[in-house]
Amino acid sequence: MTSLTVPSLEGMAAAVRAGELDPVELVEQALQRATDAAKLNAIVHLDADGAREAARQVPHGPLAGIPVLVKEIIEVEGLPYRCGSASMHGVATRDAEVVRRLRAAGAVIIGLSHSHEFAYGCTGTSNRVGPCLNPHDLSRMTGGSSAGAGAAVAAGVVPLAIGTDTAGSVRTPAALCGVVGYKPARDTLPVNGVFPLAQSLDHVGVLTTSVADAVYATSALSDEPTAPTAGTPRLGVAANPEYRDYDPEVGEAWSRAIGRLETVEVELPDWAATLRTGLDLQGPEAVANHIGRSTEDYQPDVQLRLREAAEVPAWRYVQARAEAADLTAQLAELLDQVDAVLLPTVPIVAPLLDAADVRARLLRNVRLANIAGFPAFSIPLPTTGLPVGLQLIARDNQKASAVAAWIESQL
Repeated sequence: MTSLTVPSLEGMAAAVRAGELDPVELVEQALQRATDAAKLNAIVHLDADGAREAARQVPHGPLAGIPVLVKEIIEVEGLPYRCGSASMHGVATRDAEVVRRLRAAGAVIIGLSHSHEFAYGCTGTSNRVGPCLNPHDLSRMTGGSSAGAGAAVAAGVVPLAIGTDTAGSVRTPAALCGVVGYKPARDTLPVNGVFPLAQSLDHVGVLTTSVADAVYATSALSDEPTAPTAGTPRLGVAANPEYRDYDPEVGEAWSRAIGRLETVEVELPDWAATLRTGLDLQGPEAVANHIGRSTEDYQPDVQLRLREAAEVPAWRYVQARAEAADLTAQLAELLDQVDAVLLPTVPIVAPLLDAADVRARLLRNVRLANIAGFPAFSIPLPTTGLPVGLQLIARDNQKASAVAAWIESQL
């Protein structure tokens, strides 16, 4: 796989602003890498002319000249707005707020990345242009729904991609593709102009090759200060048996990593309650977002999800709202005792593209952070096989960033 020669987003942008790096050349290199990686199906629209024009304007700002991909459910004015669906044929007439902030920060958008249709899936296999392929093994899934973002960053096409995360949609592809995925706290990055999946759970996040880059990009897009360097954090490891139900490849990398950290066992809120609450919030909200739309051209799995979600009675949705508040309070109380809780991001490595019945396992460990709205990272673990991710959940962005940076330095 291709690796970028610039050490960090901050260093790249500083070199562009100082005239030491040509932003046009950076864009040309990214466009060439995108062409070379076309077999991954990670990019659904490449805006070569628009990217070249933006680069020629000599960008300034904290992300000056940095080539970026934006998930296709996020509106980018003048580019196709299809959300991965054969039912949509339009062009975006505005920039989503996060895109406006990208441009203001000097980033250069080179195109749109592959999304599981309407972000309603965790495999990255359902899209009008077909599945996105994992750069570590083309016969395997990337995870989703921010599939193209994970694959493109892992393949070195761009150093930064913008994704969305409703039930792990940034963290899952990050884990399966071996990159960093960061879902900051709710509303850190705005969802205006993003096609909604479930408004109670939707977040915008970033995918990069390092924790430092993820924190830097998030700070540049939110005006939130980067986290100060911290001492040795207090780390809790989820002891719930459901979170320890992982395959041998994941277990080996996980155990080896945790063995290098000083941790205590903690109990996360009840796993079954978390699953039920997440499903009963997401389903009805997703159905509401598709009311009045013809679904006959939707992908079969998305049609099935919507049919199942339509069967959730109103009382369960109302109950889920109350349960979400209770789960959030429980997690907040736990995070008053430790700086972060650790658990495997995904309990399996990337499944084969034609694998059946993997959805539940891909989603097993990632719902709680969306319900609570707390920040969560997925950090690649050292492994000799397919990628494995370590997930950390913290109370706020500052704590999450500091702990993630510390863990990355240890591993």
